Amino acid sequence: MVKAFSRRTALAAGASVTAGLAWPAAARAAQPGGVGFTLDAETLDGGEQITSVTLRTARIGPIDPASLTTGTFTVHARATSPIDTGGQDIGYDLDRPITAARLGHHGDIVLELGHAEGQTGGNTLGYVNGKSRNVRLDLVYTITQNTPVRLRNGRPVTLTRFTQGPLANPEADAFTHHTSRSGMKYRLYSPAAHHDRRPLILWLHGGGEGASLPDGYYDNETTLRANRGALGFATREAQSIFGGAHVVVPQCTSAWMDDGPRFAPLIDEILREVIRTRPVDARRVHVAGCSNGGYMSLKMTTVYPRTFASSVPICGVVAARKAGDPPLIPDAELAAISTPTWLVASRDDDTVDPQANTVHAHELIPRSELTLYDHVVRNGHQFPGHWSWIYVARNDPSTGGTHVWQWMARKHR
Repeated sequence: MVKAFSRRTALAAGASVTAGLAWPAAARAAQPGGVGFTLDAETLDGGEQITSVTLRTARIGPIDPASLTTGTFTVHARATSPIDTGGQDIGYDLDRPITAARLGHHGDIVLELGHAEGQTGGNTLGYVNGKSRNVRLDLVYTITQNTPVRLRNGRPVTLTRFTQGPLANPEADAFTHHTSRSGMKYRLYSPAAHHDRRPLILWLHGGGEGASLPDGYYDNETTLRANRGALGFATREAQSIFGGAHVVVPQCTSAWMDDGPRFAPLIDEILREVIRTRPVDARRVHVAGCSNGGYMSLKMTTVYPRTFASSVPICGVVAARKAGDPPLIPDAELAAISTPTWLVASRDDDTVDPQANTVHAHELIPRSELTLYDHVVRNGHQFPGHWSWIYVARNDPSTGGTHVWQWMARKHR
């Protein structure tokens, strides 16, 4: 299993890092110059990365910001897999470039780290090819102070011990952990308390974000860290469009396509649980998902035709997985879908054939919408063609001047 980051201790001055319990608060206070630090993460379009490190230095006194440079500290990162990868190296062991050193709002030192889409060394997840799974890497960060910092009174300070604390990703941390009665884990975002009932958005992840039970790996985390699919609906922009919405994110115990008919009632159980325990408007329950989850989004609307106000399947699969197999969703079932449906894919998807799956489904689902991109590009970076969920996570698809989130928000069952 993934080990808690608070169980890693990093020593300064180039000393080795040892595994063990984090220093208790009282013990840290007794260590001359000892401070804890937080790994600050963001989920980019291509996955979560550590973008900065915050040193909890406020208690040592007001620091002169002029004494901070990009060379004051060195940040070293080591990442290893929490499960057997069959020999594949998915980790790294390197120095992270520091692009800026500044004081945070509370007087803590913040070390900004170089990061970018597709850049190795900042990622918190690794993809195990043999298992078709993303896993959350065990991260060990070592901080070394190279030159003293000065307090505002001019006194130089050299910190002697750095203790690694938790990973902090405010967007992911806004989702709470839950487990259904049947044992399926899920994450839940709920808007600020309201007197009236709010819509609910069900996000169904791709195959790489499921569990790997033979390895004991079922983290209920990867679904929020591998891409912005679920997080997009919890942003201020989306919440404003939906008037406040609950976002529920189940994590499959394997892959949705392995046994969609069995997983459908388990997902429905989670929906019923959330509707029962939260102020949800049952007329405005929406489903969206990517890849494996795109298939499962369509499957849910065939099994539960009266549940969803809208459905947004992204690069999903409906065709047979291999020659001679029956289609995952037969044409008759697609033609019978009554849920308002908006399908999304990219023409250069070389993982799921968009013509045999997305376009074919669009041709059969009555009154469905379709957005086909040529490539998946954002901020000048071209992603694999399969990653068209990036566009939905950013509310990009549109038709007749209406974007996909606004289209969803207007639908009622």
